[in-house]
Amino acid sequence: MFIDSHCHLDFDVFDEQRDSLMSRCLENGVAGFLVPATTVASWSKLEILMKRYPEWRAAYGLHPYFLSEASLDQIDFLAEQCDTPRVVAVGEIGLDCWPNAIDMKVQVAFFTRQLSVAKSLKLPVILHARKSYDLVFKYLREVGFKCGGVVHAFNGSSEQAKRFLDLGFVLGIGGTVTYPRAQKAHRVLASLSDNAFVLETDSPDMPLYGFQGQHNTPLSIPLIAQSVAQIREESVEQIAQQTYDNLLRTFPRWNEDLL
Repeated sequence: MFIDSHCHLDFDVFDEQRDSLMSRCLENGVAGFLVPATTVASWSKLEILMKRYPEWRAAYGLHPYFLSEASLDQIDFLAEQCDTPRVVAVGEIGLDCWPNAIDMKVQVAFFTRQLSVAKSLKLPVILHARKSYDLVFKYLREVGFKCGGVVHAFNGSSEQAKRFLDLGFVLGIGGTVTYPRAQKAHRVLASLSDNAFVLETDSPDMPLYGFQGQHNTPLSIPLIAQSVAQIREESVEQIAQQTYDNLLRTFPRWNEDLL
C-alpha cells in the first residue's frame, strides 16, 4: 500500500475529477492521502471534503507563498481548527525565498507563531522550505520545536538532511528524483537510512519526468517509488513498506478517529 504524504486534492483543479481519481488511486494501491491546507479560505473546504473521503488526513496552516491574503490573527483559530477529526499535522507552513515571495519578516512572524501552535498541540508540522533550509532550521531551534514532521519536497544537501533528521523530521521525496539530471538529489536519497523519508506528489504540481506540463496526481506515487527503488537498489515492495512505516511513525494520529 502506498500513501501520498503531500497532495493538494482540495484545489479547484480536482473538482470535476475528484471522485473518479480517488477510485483510480485505490485501484492502483494508493490508499492514503495527506492534504495540507494553504489558506484560511481553504480550511472550510478541506473540512467538508474530509467527511467525504475517509482515506484522507488533513493538516491545517498558512502557506508562506499566500500570506498576502492572510492576517496574523487568523492563527488564533488554528488550534481550534486542528481539533477536528483526522487532523494529523500543522501545515503547510514555512519560509519561501523564491522571487516575488512576501517580505521575510512577515513570513517569519507567521512561521514562528504557527510553530508555537503546533508545539502546544504536540503536533508534527509539514514544512515548506524553498531555498530556505538553514533559515527554517534556525527558527525550529529558536522555537524549541521537537515534534518532527516532514520537510516537503526536500532538495538540499546531505548535511542539511542530517540536521533535519536529527530534529526528528523525515524528508518528502517526490517527482524530482525521476529526473535524470537530478544527480544531487539521487546521491542524497541513496545515502539516507530506511527510516528517513516518505513519498509525496505535491499534486497538482511537481510533475514527474516525461509528464512535464501536466497536472500531477497521487497516481504518480508508484512511479516515484519505482525511481526511489532503482536509486537505492531496493525493491518497490521495500520502499512501500519503509515509507508506510515512516509515515505512521511521523504522524501518530494517522489511525485515530477512523470512520
